[in-house]
Amino acid sequence: MAKIAQAPTISIGISEADRRKIAQGLSHLLADTYTLYLTTHNFHWNVTGPMFTSLHAMFMTQYTELWTAVDPIAERIRSLGHAAPGSYAQFGKLSSLEDVPATPPKAMEMVRILVTGHEAVARTARGVFPLADKANDEPTADLLTQRLTVHEQTAWMLRSLLE
Repeated sequence: MAKIAQAPTISIGISEADRRKIAQGLSHLLADTYTLYLTTHNFHWNVTGPMFTSLHAMFMTQYTELWTAVDPIAERIRSLGHAAPGSYAQFGKLSSLEDVPATPPKAMEMVRILVTGHEAVARTARGVFPLADKANDEPTADLLTQRLTVHEQTAWMLRSLLE
């Protein structure tokens, strides 16, 4: 009878319990990031009004950055030995962001929704940071620091449009 190979034990200097907690936190971050990506892309398609050209271009830059961000988050979850969520159902349960309205809002309401979204994703990333720090998980801490920088700066730039 053929012997079935067992998956090798992960021995990267982070306990299984810590890897699980960090992966759970990153799963929330992944869901928030993907939800914000989808919202931003939706607004790119549906923005209207006198600021159409500038907002259309800005939203494209932002959704492209968000799209690029989901892969490193998912791959970090995998590096920690856990499955990355990847379905709308999973993202809906894990995300702290509300879904966008069925009818596209006016342009400045889109901007306000995106400010709220970027601030929420920053809070999610900041909530995972102590777990990574306590476990000496420098790669996750670095990823979180990068995400915090992007979300806080984007929220500031979007807020500036509302003044």
